[in-house]
Amino acid sequence: NSGIGLSMAHELARQGAIVCLACRDQGKATAARNEILQRTPGAQVELYKLDLSSFAAIHAFVQAFAQRHDRLDALINNAGAVPMRQQFTQEGFELQFGGNYLGPFLLTHLLMPLLQVTADEGGIGRGDARIVHLSSIAHNLGRIDLDTAKGRKPYRVLPAYAQSKLGNLMFSHALARKLPAGITSQAMHPGGVASPIYRELPRWQYAVMRPFLIGPERPGKLAAELAIGSNRRGENGGYFSIQHPRIVSSAARDQAMQETLYKQSCLWAEVSPLSARGTIRRAA
Repeated sequence: NSGIGLSMAHELARQGAIVCLACRDQGKATAARNEILQRTPGAQVELYKLDLSSFAAIHAFVQAFAQRHDRLDALINNAGAVPMRQQFTQEGFELQFGGNYLGPFLLTHLLMPLLQVTADEGGIGRGDARIVHLSSIAHNLGRIDLDTAKGRKPYRVLPAYAQSKLGNLMFSHALARKLPAGITSQAMHPGGVASPIYRELPRWQYAVMRPFLIGPERPGKLAAELAIGSNRRGENGGYFSIQHPRIVSSAARDQAMQETLYKQSCLWAEVSPLSARGTIRRAA
């Protein structure tokens, strides 16, 4: 409902998509919908409550969405909290790891059956379901340390953020190998964007950064292109960036660590893993 996410929603609405805003703050979500409708009269914009720091809230959102829609064409995982002091999710995970990475991990798996419906449909525009993950160039500073998932001593904001964004990129790469035919996974770095993600920074620090930041419009357009652009049909496992260099760390390419993180995340989120052949295993 703000920053990059709102810019994405504007672009998707402009291109005629049914835009489903999944937001924690419903007041801000309503304001965002009104802004979208003002700019794009007649746009179809739906509001849902979603808190990615709560597994129960994620399950409730998916249930509410499935009551209104029998399929999903594109999912954009756009979470990006950066708390200056250590906070925790309802399940006790460190907030950046739990909200930025593990919440979208669970959400993606719960929505997989609806993405599969789109993948299985024939005709123009069907057989093409997409998942887009917002990672960051900061993933290059990250390392996966599963022992920090439920807290860091001492807590340092940048390593925690970098780990969560590395997790997003590794998840995208792992999914690209596992997804059924007709569903693809891509990741992107939005660039250094002037957005509410920096709201907890000291004012002087943000003032120093501000001249080097870009507006949210360009990453919003890139995310929409990856999600619904006809020129991206069938692309899978990519990593894109508004600003260069577009560096992918060796850690992000480490398939063994991708598998370790993926399997442990399935245990934490209590979801059945996708098999290596791209089919969904049934829970035991």
